[in-house]
Amino acid sequence: MGLVTPDYGTIFWMVLSFSIVLFVLGKFAWPAILNGLKEREASISEALQSAEKAKEEMQKLKADNERIMRKAREDRDELLKEARDIKNKMIESAKAEAQKEAAIMIEAAKQVINSEKISAINEIKMQVANLSIEISEKILKKELTGDKNQEELINKMLNDFKLN
Repeated sequence: MGLVTPDYGTIFWMVLSFSIVLFVLGKFAWPAILNGLKEREASISEALQSAEKAKEEMQKLKADNERIMRKAREDRDELLKEARDIKNKMIESAKAEAQKEAAIMIEAAKQVINSEKISAINEIKMQVANLSIEISEKILKKELTGDKNQEELINKMLNDFKLN
């Protein structure tokens, strides 16, 4: 029954041994344990700060990434717009050039048609003149069968030339 109701001597030795253990722990173990806890707290604090810095840097990088992507999209859109504008200008230029060429070809065709028309009219005039001469020749041959008729015609023509 000594453990349930201890003596004063046992209590004294228990208090003395506890005090010695407490003194030794307080002198040697507690400072080391407290220093370890402080170091651990400092390392945890540094780790939290570096994690916060990494998080901030990640946010900055993400923002920079988004800004770069937005800029790249804007540049792409601008390049596409410029390409469309250049394409439209080239098409308009080709259309204008084709219209000029068509106008030149039409004008050349009109000139060819006009010259052909003038040539045809001149040829018709020549044929009419030749036909008129042939008809006149035949009529004159018929009327001027005698010497007297020929002399009258010659005199009449000489008189007409003198008047003009």
